[in-house]
Amino acid sequence: MLPASMLAMAVDARARRLRPARRPVPQPGPGEILVRVRACGVCRTDLHIIDGDLPPHRSGVVPGHEVVGEVVARGAGAARFDEGARVGIPWLGRACGRCPYCRMARENLCDEPLFTGYDRDGGYAEYAVADERFCFALPDACDDLHAAPLLCAGLIGFRTWRLAGGPQARRIGLWGFGAAAHIVCQLAVAQGQEVCAFTRPGDASGQAFARSLGAAWAGGSDERPPRELDAALIFAPAGPLVPAALATVRKGGVVVCGGIHMSDIPAFPYALLWGERELRSVANLTRADGEDFFALLSGTPLRTHVRSYALADANQAVDDLRAGRIEGAAVLVP
Repeated sequence: MLPASMLAMAVDARARRLRPARRPVPQPGPGEILVRVRACGVCRTDLHIIDGDLPPHRSGVVPGHEVVGEVVARGAGAARFDEGARVGIPWLGRACGRCPYCRMARENLCDEPLFTGYDRDGGYAEYAVADERFCFALPDACDDLHAAPLLCAGLIGFRTWRLAGGPQARRIGLWGFGAAAHIVCQLAVAQGQEVCAFTRPGDASGQAFARSLGAAWAGGSDERPPRELDAALIFAPAGPLVPAALATVRKGGVVVCGGIHMSDIPAFPYALLWGERELRSVANLTRADGEDFFALLSGTPLRTHVRSYALADANQAVDDLRAGRIEGAAVLVP
């Protein structure tokens, strides 16, 4: 029998903190499932929501869009997952299916989306409701704790990598070696690519971590790699990294910004872009991205590096991520 109430960590926009609250356990509507949260990753997008970098969509929202849990109830018509099934709930919680972008199979650009932990309550809680069509079945080989970062850091990292040319890019640079980059690094190395990792200047520990995951070179964001890159993937939300990354890629190379928020990009000389270099962004993900990513993982040796926190300690996890004290990903465990 389900409890009447649950612990949730909700955004206090004025204090820019999370506040613990007792809330009723949500009820699934038509086509929805109720999930008992087993683990929820802490994503940098959550920080942008808490800190007000992204405009609020809902007062007192419960963040969290890297959710791993067990289906404990189903709404009317929900039949995709059995009760007891393990599922993942990602950032894209729903797409309208009607707008021009949805009709051209680009639901990540939907005009009327719902985002988990932003438009609807997410996984910083003991229970969460989700549209079953936008959930993923998760590989059995990965436990709850290590699967959680795959739901955004992994998925967005994968989409960013694909838009940068995927395995065709022989030499890639990863800027901001956090949760997404540490997954992409392993994926790229497994595909035979040469990886250069860029961290905060002087971050010897982060550089050693990158090399331990197979990076051929690691240095500060103020350094140049030994050779020109085919592609650069930026995961840190720092606009000045864009011209720095452009300066490292060859003619015809690509720089892809993988975050949902970034500080202003400073003016830079046209010469950095000339030579048919390409600069582009990543926006959200599609369900097809998820299916392709998890299919690729079935044959790729990859392990997320995580630090776990109790749900009640969510503010500490957020502070540690904000301060750069985490190698890999932070994960909340109710």
